[in-house]
Amino acid sequence: MQEYIKVAAELRSHFPNVLIKENEQLSSYTYTKTGGPVDALVFPRTKDEVQMIVTWAHENRVPLTTLGNSSNVIIRDGGIRGIVIILTDLNAITVKKNHIIVQSGASLIETSRRALNENLTGLEFACGIPGSIGGAVYMNAGAYGGEVESVIESVEVVTLTGERKLYSNKDMAFSYRHSAIQATGDIVLETTFALEKGKEDKIREKMAELTELRESKQPLEFPSCGSVFKRPTGYFTGKLIQDAGLQGKQWGGAQISMKHAGFIVNIDNATATDYIDLIAYIQKVIKEVYDVSLETEVRIIGEDPTVSTQEENI
Repeated sequence: MQEYIKVAAELRSHFPNVLIKENEQLSSYTYTKTGGPVDALVFPRTKDEVQMIVTWAHENRVPLTTLGNSSNVIIRDGGIRGIVIILTDLNAITVKKNHIIVQSGASLIETSRRALNENLTGLEFACGIPGSIGGAVYMNAGAYGGEVESVIESVEVVTLTGERKLYSNKDMAFSYRHSAIQATGDIVLETTFALEKGKEDKIREKMAELTELRESKQPLEFPSCGSVFKRPTGYFTGKLIQDAGLQGKQWGGAQISMKHAGFIVNIDNATATDYIDLIAYIQKVIKEVYDVSLETEVRIIGEDPTVSTQEENI
């Protein structure tokens, strides 16, 4: 108890103008509606504030975790020690000719809508992806044949030691659901997208088509962490799970969606442990039945008060 009080109090003394909450339940901030407490939850509003807090955490050896919309993350029920920065207040979107410069906490959906308003094409595929820009860059988010790497020109980050850097698209080493910062831990501050001029009616038509497709196939009526698994080469994950007879399988309050087997939904006050154990069960069955190893797309972070034997296999 004293640990989180001390961290939050020290942060407030150094950053009196930044919103800081202590012992806050992270379930209030995740799409799954799961996740335990964090010692100090911080909401910076500027890039400079992010840099200063990261620097302070590094100099004081306090663990630091960064979140955006938390749409593709599972936070364990034991929560997260140290500091969690939520970047959703860092959300400015600026348009300069064919470029859109977006801060990391801005919504990817809102960014795609801004592109539409400016008659810029290239982000239509992102019109239904619920993550933040920072999260999208971190995992090279994509849908319906498009990925953010195809339209990113540069990414401004702050390193875990507090140094600001500007990376080119090539520096980011993008691949399927991967970027270089997954290894470095760098925190995205701002991303510049290079788009092309298009026709508003064509852009709007494409976005409407993809929105209808998403709403008809994805379980948007329940809390979820989005697509749980990466697509294994030569297979479709949802079909593998469905063909294995797992669709509808429930573990605690978590269920493999009846609408799309690639999603796990929270139908009855699920815990993070419910999600994690169901993920491990799916991986086990698919490996046994098809000899296919499913790798999680969703990030699983934080501590659990009890260690699940199934979790060790993730």
